[in-house]
Amino acid sequence: MYDVIIIGSGPAGISASLYTARANLRTLVVTKGRGSLEKAGRIHNYYGMDPDATGLEILETGIEQARSFGVEIIEDEIVGLNTYEGLQAVGLKDSYSGRSLILAMGAPRRRLPLDGIDRFEGKGISYCVACDGFFYKGKKTAVIGYNEFMVHEAMELAGITEDITIMTNGNSIEVNEPHMHRLSGCRVISDEIKGFFGEEALEGVELRNGNRELFDGVFIAYGSASCADLAMKAGIITEKGVISTEADMQTNIPGIFAAGDCTGGLRQIASAVGKGAVAAR
Repeated sequence: MYDVIIIGSGPAGISASLYTARANLRTLVVTKGRGSLEKAGRIHNYYGMDPDATGLEILETGIEQARSFGVEIIEDEIVGLNTYEGLQAVGLKDSYSGRSLILAMGAPRRRLPLDGIDRFEGKGISYCVACDGFFYKGKKTAVIGYNEFMVHEAMELAGITEDITIMTNGNSIEVNEPHMHRLSGCRVISDEIKGFFGEEALEGVELRNGNRELFDGVFIAYGSASCADLAMKAGIITEKGVISTEADMQTNIPGIFAAGDCTGGLRQIASAVGKGAVAAR
């Protein structure tokens, strides 16, 4: 049991960990990767840093500082939050229990640029099996994705309906061998997707090869779970793709906080670091 679990090792997450660790709170940072800052070139506008410092160097410096304060940092992909019995972050490798959680995974991923996606969101297109899967009990469904996040959503959906099609949108399936057998009951379509069609509600998916596939519901699990995805699964309020917080960065669920780009506003290192500090306090 950790005092604080922080999901994300970018500026917001690591900033929060420095404060919680120095307050003698047992702190765990769970990270899948270092985010967009890792790919940034020279950072000229962050206070006190060498103007030739790269984004990667800033990240590594922060992580080293956190470890020096006793922060435990592990690599895992968090795909769900459990708020029923305490607070728990559910990863692909393990589950982690804490007295409080800070979501600091950066900005939500971009939506798929597919025809009709705006029209049918909430009318057959969903981003959350835990939220909306119930409505498709025994019905024909599809999960759009190609990696471990897709597997997690498909397996959650398997408890609701047996008619599941995996649509990779032209990608190769990137799933660890132990998880491959979990997809054995699913049909797989690897063709690229053009868009969605229907009248008042979604009726199916149109492929770029001209074929049309009929579905009652489509769940998008493309790439990795974002902060917004995790928030919706846990019943955390979001607005326009970002997590809603109070002034102290707490969400509507006691004990769960959010910081950084996932809460909207100015997408700068300075802003993320400040929000991380506030969330930790």
